[in-house]
Amino acid sequence: MRNRASAKHHPHDDAPDTAEAFRRLATLPPGQQRDTVREQIVEAWLPMAERLAGRFRSRGESYEDLRQVAALGLVKAVDRYDPDRGNAFESYAVPTVTGEIKRHFRDHMWTLHVPRRVQDLRNRVRFACQDLSQSASGQRPTVAQIAEHANMSEEDVLVGLEALESFTALSLDAELPGSEDGYSLSDALGSADPALDTVVDREAVKPRLAALPERERAILYMRFFGDMTQSRIAEQLGISQMHVSRLISRCCNRLRDQVLSDVA
Repeated sequence: MRNRASAKHHPHDDAPDTAEAFRRLATLPPGQQRDTVREQIVEAWLPMAERLAGRFRSRGESYEDLRQVAALGLVKAVDRYDPDRGNAFESYAVPTVTGEIKRHFRDHMWTLHVPRRVQDLRNRVRFACQDLSQSASGQRPTVAQIAEHANMSEEDVLVGLEALESFTALSLDAELPGSEDGYSLSDALGSADPALDTVVDREAVKPRLAALPERERAILYMRFFGDMTQSRIAEQLGISQMHVSRLISRCCNRLRDQVLSDVA
């Protein structure tokens, strides 16, 4: 039978009277007997945890998963509750279980990691929008109205509004709004330009080319920019083709070593 004192502390009529069980649990040493009493307390309060889980339905998480999270919060509440403080277990368990469920949404339900401050701003903006939409003749409230209602700065409101759309991510294969030809986000993504490596190489070798002796620089220009054969270069400079070949090979090796040494 529930005594008058315990009935006074429980806001719900069906709240179990486990005061005596908690007092007994506090005196038992670790072992099978203590585990049995602990399991009985958890089982007695499990309906309360499931009711709390039901408040978070339709938020993108299955009810079964929410029940498991709520049960975990209940176990933590049972383990941490101290009956000697004189407070009813329910007054301690409800915020503990609710906090565990909210922590689950915060840590596991966001597709992208969002700082806790941004999550809090999102919730404040969402609640403010819900309140204002009931008295704004169906019109979407402005940033200034949300800021005034929620006692926030307009900058924080903008952050919260942006976070409203960040709870879940859109698939790259999703068709863009207004598209009639199946154009998706992946079609709008750019790719690495293969010419970028060429630009980097050219910029790296420029000062080294400028430092070459004039004849060697002229030979490289005629060969790689004038598209002249080694025979034509040799004929124009009055030297042998073998000498031109050795000069080109020596210059290229020197330039490569200098550029690589700069990178290292």
